[in-house]
Amino acid sequence: MRRLSPWAVGPLIAGVFVLLTWQERRRPLRKRIEPSTGHCVRNLAIAGVGALTMVVFESPLIQPLARLVEQRRWGLLGVFQLPVWAEAAAALVLMDYTFYLWHVLLHRVLLLWRFHAVHHVDLDLDTSTALRFHFGELFLSVPWRAAQVALIGLSPFTFGVWQVWFALCVMFHHSNLRLPIALERIINRVLVTPRMHGVHHSNHPEETNSNWSSGLTIWDWLHGTLRVAIPQVTIEIGVPAYQDASSVALPKLMQMPFEDQPDYWRSRRERAGAAAQSKIRSSAALIFLRTTALRRVGERAAATNKPV
Repeated sequence: MRRLSPWAVGPLIAGVFVLLTWQERRRPLRKRIEPSTGHCVRNLAIAGVGALTMVVFESPLIQPLARLVEQRRWGLLGVFQLPVWAEAAAALVLMDYTFYLWHVLLHRVLLLWRFHAVHHVDLDLDTSTALRFHFGELFLSVPWRAAQVALIGLSPFTFGVWQVWFALCVMFHHSNLRLPIALERIINRVLVTPRMHGVHHSNHPEETNSNWSSGLTIWDWLHGTLRVAIPQVTIEIGVPAYQDASSVALPKLMQMPFEDQPDYWRSRRERAGAAAQSKIRSSAALIFLRTTALRRVGERAAATNKPV
C-alpha cells in the first residue's frame, strides 16, 4: 500500500508557503490594506483551528474509507487497472473538477456561504489567505470529501497526491505575487494564477461569481465562468459589508457564520443610507395616511352639518 510520507510532504508545503510569502513581499501584485504581520497571524490562527477540525473529523473518516476503497476496488478508478502514474493523474483531474462543483455550492447555498464568506472577507489576498477557512466550512466539507473518495475511487496514495497538489495550487493562486504578465498568461492556459484568482476575490459580485477553478483553468473555460480581462488596479479585495478592519478581527470572524447575516454586497454606508431612505419613506407614508384620514373626517363633518 503506497503512501506519501508526512516527513516529506510537511516540509514541502511549509517551504513553498515561506517562499511565496517572501516573494510576494518583494514583488507585490496589489497594494496592501492591512499590516502584513498581523494579517498573517490572524489567518494562521484561523488555519490552526481548521487543521484541528480536519484531524478530529476528516482524517478518522477519510483515511479508513480510502483504504477500504483501495481494497475493494470501489469507485470509477477501481473499474480500471491503471498504472500508478495514470491513476494518480486521473484522480487529480476528477478531484479538481468535483472541487470546482463544491466551490460553486459554497457560493450558491446560503448555509455554506455563511462559512465560506469568512475566507472572502479578507481585506488582502495573499498566501496566508489560502489557509484561512472557517472550521465550520471544513466540517461541512467532510461528507463531500467522503463522496469524492468513494465515487472516484481514491486510495490513500492518490488522495495524498491530490492533497499536496491542492495545497500547492491554492497557495500559489492566492499569493500576492506579481509574475511577468507574459509568463502568467502562459501558466494561466493550464493553471489558476494570482491575477485570475484575484478577480474571484473582488468585492463586485459579478466578478466574485467567476473563476471558481482551484487547480486547472479548464473548468471555468467549459462552464463559461472564466474572467481574466480585468486590470488588477481596479480590483478591491473583500466583501462590501466587511470593508472595515474592525469587522474582520479574529473573534468576529469566528462568530460571523452564527450571527445574523448582512446584505453582503452593500457596504455599511450604503446599508445606512438605504435604512435612512426607508425611514423617510415610512414617515412620508404615515403623514400621507394621517392627512387623508383628517380630510375624510372633515368631509364627513361638513356633510353632516349641511342643511336639507
